[in-house]
Amino acid sequence: MLVRLLYASRSVVEIDDALLGAILERSGRHNPEHGITGILCTYPQGKVFLQALEGGRDAVNTLYGNIVRDPRHRGVTLLDYAEITERRFSNWRMGSVNLNRVNVGHILRFSESPVLDPFSMTGQTALLLLQELATTAAIASRDSA
Repeated sequence: MLVRLLYASRSVVEIDDALLGAILERSGRHNPEHGITGILCTYPQGKVFLQALEGGRDAVNTLYGNIVRDPRHRGVTLLDYAEITERRFSNWRMGSVNLNRVNVGHILRFSESPVLDPFSMTGQTALLLLQELATTAAIASRDSA
């Protein structure tokens, strides 16, 4: 059974290229063997992560448990969890979007302000934002599965 899990968290350290590179490198090694795809959106100024994970229920749940325990995060908040019939982010082991490089109009379409605050968004709205970023080629790192 396929599921999609969407969460937001705050980083305890600066989100820089080294941190993002380490996360994407690990995702690139781990996710294919566990059938996980998804997209990671970062907002470095706010130290915010917004991530969608897709895959089998057990694999996604295990990965989310690891994320919750990861000391690089605080305030991990589950925004949405759903059984799905198909993946929306199947092209990426883990696509990456840095909101510093995105037209602010994409954020404003789904948010009260140009500053990403997924904690004040519904899960559905956050998912729509991620879909918008994926379909408008705002993916900074395409990591095809």
